[in-house]
Amino acid sequence: MRLTPGHSVTVEVPATSANLGPGFDCFGMALDWRERVYLAVIEHGYQIEVSGEGAAELPRDESHLIIRAALVGLADLGADVPGLWLGCRNTIPHRRGLGSSSAAIVAGLLASAGLADVAVTPDWLLGHANAIEGHPDNVGAAIYGGFVLAYESRSGVMVAQGRVDSSIGAALFIPETSLATETARGLLPDTVPHIDAAANSGRAALLVHAMASDPNLLYDASYDWLHQRYREPAMPRSFELMKSLRGQGFAAMISGAGPSVLVLGRQTDLTALQDQHVPGFAVRLSGIGAGASITERNVAQDRRDQTVQLRFAL
Repeated sequence: MRLTPGHSVTVEVPATSANLGPGFDCFGMALDWRERVYLAVIEHGYQIEVSGEGAAELPRDESHLIIRAALVGLADLGADVPGLWLGCRNTIPHRRGLGSSSAAIVAGLLASAGLADVAVTPDWLLGHANAIEGHPDNVGAAIYGGFVLAYESRSGVMVAQGRVDSSIGAALFIPETSLATETARGLLPDTVPHIDAAANSGRAALLVHAMASDPNLLYDASYDWLHQRYREPAMPRSFELMKSLRGQGFAAMISGAGPSVLVLGRQTDLTALQDQHVPGFAVRLSGIGAGASITERNVAQDRRDQTVQLRFAL
């Protein structure tokens, strides 16, 4: 199936946080913080108009992660295009542990389905997104929304959606400096003591319960033995902040691979953090968000008119 110029799609994807303390490579959560992406079929080549976070560092050809993911999706759906126009204003900081790469991958895949006019399942998105990203926690949260538990089964990577008490929200302390996920992951040991693994399993189970029905337990449930302390040398200021917040009784943890710090708690309690001044960090409050969605599809009669529309939307 050859798609012709004039097809376009708009998708929205959430920022995410993964691990959530003890849920290393398993737990993910969508934030009420969405990014909008526009993709359109053009006559030839790749045109990319990106602004906002990290825009100057991003490629302007088919190696852009959204384009790469879209091409994977189109190929699997039996569709091809003569060219693609991508427009987005990045709001999710890159390399801060907030799922920017997962958002890009999910956006590209979902946009490919929109362009091809094929109704794909969340499992289809998850399979392809995990193959590109390599870890299902962030992409799972971006696809399904809410609080997710990713796991391997005989059928491949799966996601179960956990319940979230309606009072729970998040506070994010986002540093000015970034950290590559590969750098943070490289600090992890190959093995951990059995006693640490057992303790971590107990807290992960407790976190599922705390998220679902008892926010009072979030502080105890968010303690981790598997990954955070090993990564401290790569983000000492984030660890200092995390320890300070925990010292004040907040359920603070490193968001994903860092260096952002995530705090979970009742939204009414987290408002006290909004005015907390921490040099080098910006504070953002967020609710728990929904998964990625297609917000608009169209086939324009005049490609020139469509391009003007897309640029105006940016």
